[in-house]
Amino acid sequence: MIRLVKDGVLPELDFSDFEKCVQNIKGKMTKTNKKGSTRSMGLLELIHTDICGPFPAGIGGQKSFITFIDDYSRYMYLYLIHEKFEYLEMFKNFKAEVENQLDRKIKVVRSDRGGEYYGRHTDVGQSPSSFYEFCKSHGIVNQYTMPGTLQQNGVAERRNRTLMDMVRSMLANCNLSGFLWTEALKTAVHILNRVPSKSASKTPFEIWT
Repeated sequence: MIRLVKDGVLPELDFSDFEKCVQNIKGKMTKTNKKGSTRSMGLLELIHTDICGPFPAGIGGQKSFITFIDDYSRYMYLYLIHEKFEYLEMFKNFKAEVENQLDRKIKVVRSDRGGEYYGRHTDVGQSPSSFYEFCKSHGIVNQYTMPGTLQQNGVAERRNRTLMDMVRSMLANCNLSGFLWTEALKTAVHILNRVPSKSASKTPFEIWT
């Protein structure tokens, strides 16, 4: 917030009378920390992805969500899904849009070894290795984490945790019903795409566009 004021995005704000936000502390409690890693040098060189859920059905009936995060800009796409087997269709939609809009190609996709990405998922309409085969057919390299080391997919894992921290804090602060988590989630994504972070000199939206 202070950085946004200095950059002229927000007007002058007085932080002196801010009280400790108990809801925010509850929503962001954690146990461990993680060191940084090497960044990519351009848009779409590396995409981090992860599926989060299931949760109780949201306002549109969705129970999970999938994120695609560009490593260079940290710009994030969010797709709400009803079932996890929808992951491949969401990736196809994401790939078609970003490659067309940016006139670039996705080179690498980093994910965990969940069945959706690694070939153990056999829901209706998907072959056991459909995600891998789709990426292979389009020249996209799949990077998988080692078993039991989710921190190797740290960007996506940390971003999902941040999103859910924000969702819980917003719902708790406004006393809203839990089924509105999908609306809070979309708000959280919009905010994170438009505020600066330690990992980038500008906002993700500025770098992405």
